[in-house]
Amino acid sequence: MMAEDRRLRAVVALAQAMASAHTPRESWRAAALGARDALAGSFAALSVWERELGRLKVLVNAGERAPEEEEFPESETYPVNRFPEITEFLHERWAGGGEPDAWVETVDGPATPAHGYCHQRVAALRRRRRGCCVVAPIVLHGRAWGELYVARPLGAPVFGRDDADFATVLASVVAAGIAQTERLEEVRRLAFTDPLTGLANRRAVDIRLDQALERHRTDGSVVSLVVCDINGLKQVNDTHGHAVGDRLLERFGSVLSLCGAMLPGALAARLGGDEFCLVAVGPAADEVVHVADELCVRAGELELGEGVACGVASTGDPIGQVRSSRRLFRLADAAQYRAKAARSPKPVVAGRDGTVIRLADAPPRPPHERRAFRGVRPQDAEEPWSEP
Repeated sequence: MMAEDRRLRAVVALAQAMASAHTPRESWRAAALGARDALAGSFAALSVWERELGRLKVLVNAGERAPEEEEFPESETYPVNRFPEITEFLHERWAGGGEPDAWVETVDGPATPAHGYCHQRVAALRRRRRGCCVVAPIVLHGRAWGELYVARPLGAPVFGRDDADFATVLASVVAAGIAQTERLEEVRRLAFTDPLTGLANRRAVDIRLDQALERHRTDGSVVSLVVCDINGLKQVNDTHGHAVGDRLLERFGSVLSLCGAMLPGALAARLGGDEFCLVAVGPAADEVVHVADELCVRAGELELGEGVACGVASTGDPIGQVRSSRRLFRLADAAQYRAKAARSPKPVVAGRDGTVIRLADAPPRPPHERRAFRGVRPQDAEEPWSEP
């Protein structure tokens, strides 16, 4: 009875730990550590079966790791032909009516006679000075998703049949936690993603800029913002229909993503309508301007539309103190406005064009201007502006 109570508490602790995780990595780590503790192991790993690549990919190694084992390995994978049980047991036997039960293997060979796939795992146990392991399939959405692996060191008691049965229960708890994490990630993705282009949305940009400017204040990192406005989208919509206009937006989004990849860690986003932006943290202003110039060239080569009007504002240029994302947006907006008014085929850069900063501080208000600068009320548009 005491053992059952202990295991029940372990299951509850595992479920709670995974439920409180905020990211997939946190969830994977909670799953591995929870299973390790529940089974009195010294090490645990969580792996996913990548069917399309024919391999088992390790997501996390937790506990007492061997020197070559990383906590979150980027490239620790095992071809399924080296672990035939992945395909035969996790798929064929289970699909044929069997249960996705866990099994035990030891440094001397399999402790469960029904499974003879020990050569690779036994070699790994010996190499990492572990005495035994229990392997539990993880089933998600009715399909074999991966495996939970828990090991004990040499000299520790070998896992028994009861441990294997308990590992099967733990694997089902892990599966439920992974499913919850996937749902939360999908909600987060939808909350911060533009549905048409798949780029980040304005909410994601605001968060990234706030974080970037905090870093700028802390260590002086250069923060740059590129704002783009597609020229001729209304004409495309009026002439060819909104479906064609949407394709133009999607194609430009792909071009923006490609160019953004030239700046390490840059965020490519659609702000709304025909407005897009890039947020870069770290690269010098000249690098960002070079990428913005490439973006203008590639946008001009698109079959539809008339290129883009592009404005750049960077803390690496002489634009004065930037204490908020609103200020950086105003400067980039003013540069973009200047580029559109001048029909410039190249980006206009705040701090390098004599009128942009003045324009940002006292924006014009044409009678039929389709939008005001971000953060400016129409009645205040002609008044000098400064940050609070």
